[in-house]
Amino acid sequence: MDDKPESMRGAADAGAGLDRRAELSEFLRTRRARLKPEDVGLPDFGRHRRVPGLRREELAQLAGVSVAYYTRLEQGNGRNVSAEVLGAIARALRLSDAEHSHLTHLAKPKQHKKKPAARTEQVRPALRQLLESIEGVPAYISGRRSDILAWNRMAAAVFGDWSELPVQERNWARLVFLKPEYRELFVEWDQKASDMVAFLRMDAGCHSDDPRLSALVGELSLKSEEFRRLWANHDVKEKSYGVKRLRHPLVGELTLNFESFRLSDGTEQVLITYHAEPGSPSAEALRLLASWGADATKAGTSAS
Repeated sequence: MDDKPESMRGAADAGAGLDRRAELSEFLRTRRARLKPEDVGLPDFGRHRRVPGLRREELAQLAGVSVAYYTRLEQGNGRNVSAEVLGAIARALRLSDAEHSHLTHLAKPKQHKKKPAARTEQVRPALRQLLESIEGVPAYISGRRSDILAWNRMAAAVFGDWSELPVQERNWARLVFLKPEYRELFVEWDQKASDMVAFLRMDAGCHSDDPRLSALVGELSLKSEEFRRLWANHDVKEKSYGVKRLRHPLVGELTLNFESFRLSDGTEQVLITYHAEPGSPSAEALRLLASWGADATKAGTSAS
């Protein structure tokens, strides 16, 4: 008997997609379970509450819909649900903007033009030229499923020379969960791992019919217990900005600010750059890596 969660059944099958109805059901259930009655101004009857979080009838009341309607939605039936109702449920569940967007993608999926499953994403030549022209700043372009599509010399010096990896392994989730070197590279590896799974979940909401995504999820679920645990949380997140602390094999600890720029050419690709505070030890470390040229790039492979 198959005892895997419904949303994971068949995920290891490269020809299958993720089950959107199951994804919708599990997402709503986990969001409801994380709320306590007192969080939304409801009385908590303590020992009489048999399940964590809000009951369905409580959530339905907060959203202004019938219990039967909400129950159908949480069972994965998002057919004909309106944006207004989804907005009311999102407010009742205290969803973030990313979570609200994810809920909308799951309940009211957009129709995508069919593309060959094995088609590889392409980076425009002008963007590759832009990457090469950015000196002293690690930068790369990430695509669907957090695939690493293109990068400059400084990115290779900091993160490792991805050109030495097979194309199918140039993926952030694979690197973070399956490459022990990256556990050493990221000082806050737990946060990086959590972010990667949240990015994949966001992608899955938009492209649940992507067989390469479901194959990736299946492989990581089989090979990494940590991935399985995080995937079951149904957390979602958009790529944005922040600070990353790295433990580089040549220059030691780096504290870098990163920015994400979503390209406006319809490819869903993201340009990500890293920079250090001017005058900081990390800025000096980046300057040293840039001055070492190819030697720094070769040494960086020990971090990947």
